[in-house]
Amino acid sequence: MAELFNISTMESIIVYTDYIKSPLGLMEFKASEKGITQLIFCGSQMLDVKANRITDCCKQQLKEYFEGQREVFNVQLDPQGTEFQKLVWQSLSKIPFGQTKTYLDIAKMVERPKGAQAVGGANGRNPISIIVPCHRVVGTNGSLTGYAGGIERKLWLLEHEGIAVKPAKGNNMLDIQKVIHTRQSKTQFLN
Repeated sequence: MAELFNISTMESIIVYTDYIKSPLGLMEFKASEKGITQLIFCGSQMLDVKANRITDCCKQQLKEYFEGQREVFNVQLDPQGTEFQKLVWQSLSKIPFGQTKTYLDIAKMVERPKGAQAVGGANGRNPISIIVPCHRVVGTNGSLTGYAGGIERKLWLLEHEGIAVKPAKGNNMLDIQKVIHTRQSKTQFLN
């Protein structure tokens, strides 16, 4: 999937926005002419829809993913972030459907074996949920760790992909209905 990333240093202008209703709540995705720049759980907040071929492709692929018919995405991506963040996001995209990696694994993939905490920061700022699968990153002991869209959504996504994980301490009674109408917290970092 790494070849789907546009790695130019120029900022792209987001000009297209569309939505899809998912089992995890309404999702908003934005695109430039180069690719998807943002995919988030948006609660119930909607802007005007202005679609293009990229947003149409994204919508179709997400539909297939949620219906269990797609494991690999091939929609063009244009994430905006630092070079380190983009490197981490490219590494996340190499985690196959139905598998997980730890923050330490990702740190080693980006050749910063002592940078697990920095990887965690970049992971938390991933602007393209699901397609860039930050939900597939778990704690070193295999436990469920934080997720900007809500730990309940992360658990649902992992179970959807056939991954059994143990919730972190205190998260034994997770209920997807608690977060389904909430906006993803990472949006404070997005344009």
